[in-house]
Amino acid sequence: MLQNYLSLIKFSHTIFALPFAMVGFFLGVIKMDNGIPFDKLGWVVLAMVFARSAAMAFNRYADRKIDKANPRTAGREIAAGIIKPQNALIFIIINVVLFVWVSWLINPLCFKLSPIALLVIMGYSYTKRFTSLSHYVLGLGLALSPVGAYLAVTGQFDIIPVLFGIVVFGWVAGFDIIYSLQDESFDNTQNLKSIPTYLGGKGALLLSTITHIFTAGILVYAVYLTQTKTLQMGWITWIGGGVFLASLFYQHLIVKPNDLSRVNMAFFTTNGIASAVFGSLFVLDYFV
Repeated sequence: MLQNYLSLIKFSHTIFALPFAMVGFFLGVIKMDNGIPFDKLGWVVLAMVFARSAAMAFNRYADRKIDKANPRTAGREIAAGIIKPQNALIFIIINVVLFVWVSWLINPLCFKLSPIALLVIMGYSYTKRFTSLSHYVLGLGLALSPVGAYLAVTGQFDIIPVLFGIVVFGWVAGFDIIYSLQDESFDNTQNLKSIPTYLGGKGALLLSTITHIFTAGILVYAVYLTQTKTLQMGWITWIGGGVFLASLFYQHLIVKPNDLSRVNMAFFTTNGIASAVFGSLFVLDYFV
């Protein structure tokens, strides 16, 4: 039973956003200069888990009929009848309530912003029904992770966590465009919107490349700002940034419009490593 729900929400994919949440968290720790608030660290991790679980489960719930019709996704838990829709809905409600409760425990600002965060991350599920820009809405949802973690510690906004949020926005949108190439034909038959259905395979890869070039520029600038006297991050963060940039470049080398055999490698392996390495090295740099 537990395994089915972990599969439903693709728990392993938490590695995409969680490292950047840690970046935002430790930026807040540096800003406050009061040591690491381990209680808030725990609340941030829980908030990430609850928010992502609600969003992923809601996506599967909203798309259950579409998933059932798509041979690539017909085996997903709700579409295949492994988890009943009503049980998935209960699971979603529980995670929404827990996310709002944890946000309340963190601070008043996070609590006030929690409905907006839920609207973005859950509203994404319906965007491909009316806009080809759904990939960028997904990117916006994950971009909230470094900003939200920073707010959890400081209770205020700042430019550097916002820049890292923009990095996540462009990074996720770009690789989701690549991932969606697999469903171009199916989406066309169902009148679903995506960049591949709008621009075609070559056009989609070009836009993904442009998005990732933009992302690379913002990442370099954000890392540069962490080198100021105030933050005093060092060369380890630059190494993490280099690994992240290399992963962006690599995934565009291995995916071609006429060869999608390595899309999963680009989506899961390359991006998972990129996020984990950058987040880990950033945190390591803080301690060093």
